[in-house]
Amino acid sequence: MEWPELAWGAPPGERADAARNRLHLLSVARQLIAEQGADKLTMDGLAERARLGKGTVFRRFGSRAGIFHALLDEEERDFQAQVLSGPPPLGPGAAPLDRLVAYGRARTSFLIEHREMARNALDGSKPVPAGAQTPLSQTHIRMLLGQLDIGGADLDIMAIQLTAALDGPLLLYLSAADLAEPGHKAAERIARGWQDLVQRVCRP
Repeated sequence: MEWPELAWGAPPGERADAARNRLHLLSVARQLIAEQGADKLTMDGLAERARLGKGTVFRRFGSRAGIFHALLDEEERDFQAQVLSGPPPLGPGAAPLDRLVAYGRARTSFLIEHREMARNALDGSKPVPAGAQTPLSQTHIRMLLGQLDIGGADLDIMAIQLTAALDGPLLLYLSAADLAEPGHKAAERIARGWQDLVQRVCRP
């Protein structure tokens, strides 16, 4: 299975003025988040600070969650590059199980670092809060499972369940206090839990 083509950056055929507005809005959104925190960012507040009409903001992002989705996309681009072409074991060249463990460790660190952005990108008004597209983690995990010898397991369902086990705690269950343990202990505990899980699940 090949990694799906993802639309990063400017949408195809985007007009020059629309592209400028998008970049300006994302820049202003970052400023507001740095000043006030992610929870205080609103569509109205972004439009006012950017000196653009509210209609422009709504057309560009669709919802408050859409703003965070766009911000997270830019960070995801760098993460995806490491997975696609970085050094092993996260990148190509390592055994599938080693890559699966490395992916979980890297994804844990990424989500902890960007947890406020990632949590706010979930859209509770949609039937699937994570969005209409298949999550990046699910696609990559499914690819690696297909390279392992784990019998007659339903790999599509297993990929969904492992994605939930990886992304779910950080996005839905762990509080800020849980993630504030000194010395990156929370990240290491989650990463060890992921390694233990996949080694047990993927045992031949």
